[in-house]
Amino acid sequence: MSCDDCTRSNLLRRAVAEAGRGLPEIEAGMPIPAGTGLSRREFVSRTAGLALAVYGGAPLVAQAFDEGIANAAEAAAASGRILVSVFLAGGIDSLSVLFPAGESNYYSLRPTLALGQGTGIAYTGDSRLRWNSAASGLATLYGEGKVSVLPAIGYANSDQSHFTSRHYWEVGATDPTLRSGWLGRFLDYAGTPDNPLQGLCLDTALQPSLATTKVPVATIQAADQYTFSYAGLPTHPLESSIFQEAANIGAAHAKAATDPGLGGAGKIALTSHELAYSLSPFGYGFKTPVAYPASSDSFPHRLASLAAMIAAGLPLKAVSITAPGSYDTHATQASSLTKNLQLTSDSLLSFQRDLESRGVADRVLVHVWSEFGRRVQENGSQGTDHGSAGLGFLIGTQVNGKQLGAYPGLTGGGVNSSGNLNPTADFRAIYASIFEQWFGVDSNQFLPNVGAFERPVLLKS
Repeated sequence: MSCDDCTRSNLLRRAVAEAGRGLPEIEAGMPIPAGTGLSRREFVSRTAGLALAVYGGAPLVAQAFDEGIANAAEAAAASGRILVSVFLAGGIDSLSVLFPAGESNYYSLRPTLALGQGTGIAYTGDSRLRWNSAASGLATLYGEGKVSVLPAIGYANSDQSHFTSRHYWEVGATDPTLRSGWLGRFLDYAGTPDNPLQGLCLDTALQPSLATTKVPVATIQAADQYTFSYAGLPTHPLESSIFQEAANIGAAHAKAATDPGLGGAGKIALTSHELAYSLSPFGYGFKTPVAYPASSDSFPHRLASLAAMIAAGLPLKAVSITAPGSYDTHATQASSLTKNLQLTSDSLLSFQRDLESRGVADRVLVHVWSEFGRRVQENGSQGTDHGSAGLGFLIGTQVNGKQLGAYPGLTGGGVNSSGNLNPTADFRAIYASIFEQWFGVDSNQFLPNVGAFERPVLLKS
């Protein structure tokens, strides 16, 4: 059961990313998501079933996007580091993922939701904590030194609002007025004007963290769902020829100076063809060397398609994806959290194994985050309400596999007067370290007022 605040926060972001849908009503003073005002350029009519849209950047030009993608892919071969941002929507209950079996008051605070002392999987980062069995995939990777755990990440003086907290995480600052994403500002610096795949959202709408002000970024549901065919209809034998001719006609009119409408249509046709060509190897599906969880949710399939895209050398820099389900568990938390956590954890394990099998794992860092944690004490509906410090992970072969920030505990200074865990790591410090240690750039260029934060060491020495 999600609260209205969470539902409207999701609707607002969907409306921002989908032109013409309008914005739902929100309370005065709530921050508007990054990306507001960005133009959305759909390459063909929605009725044609196209699953990709490009946002932001300068007006499209006749210069081929495929050339930009090819050049970027060649440059990426040298370094080519990629960040994958995985969002756990709604505010995951950290005390149900790494549960404090070693603290007696955990059982008095959570008489219904507490997990048994003899259950779960041992966690070596803190003897008080144990992994939820549903997080066995993450526990496996942690045991291999491929997961760094942030047991109490957040920011000071959180107001426990989905609108506010999610916005702060998306823009990389506690500033309600920012309109560009923390990764979007990085792409404006490190990206190019002709490679929309540099910032890729595997979803149905743009994630605000990727909102740029200068360069294009793209949204696609999955690599094999970029299509120009009408849904449910068989492929026509002349389809590829017709598509090629549309591109040729588009190229002929792309520079039409006397008719801006004709020129715009020509550019759309031309760039549509060129992006389709770049993604054409995935048009009939893709093979994966490992098994992913079987699910009606698209998350495992999207991760599998991402691994295939990385292995194919597509020039990705920052990728965002949302994990299954909602973690805004105000009621009947146990069943929904277990189901969603199991699918998320198992899928991330498969994704890591996939990258390793393809020989590209050293290029990929996965950052898992949620907008806040949950209240220490359970509520009267077998759920938990909005809290403060939450849970995060960094996953990959290059992470140092250590705990980042202490687990504060359920007694003394670990819990504030509102009954919430106090944060021991600030999300902005993690962002700064990602920029500086993973991408090798000065984080002060992208994160306001981040100089005062101590940078934790994220990677192996």
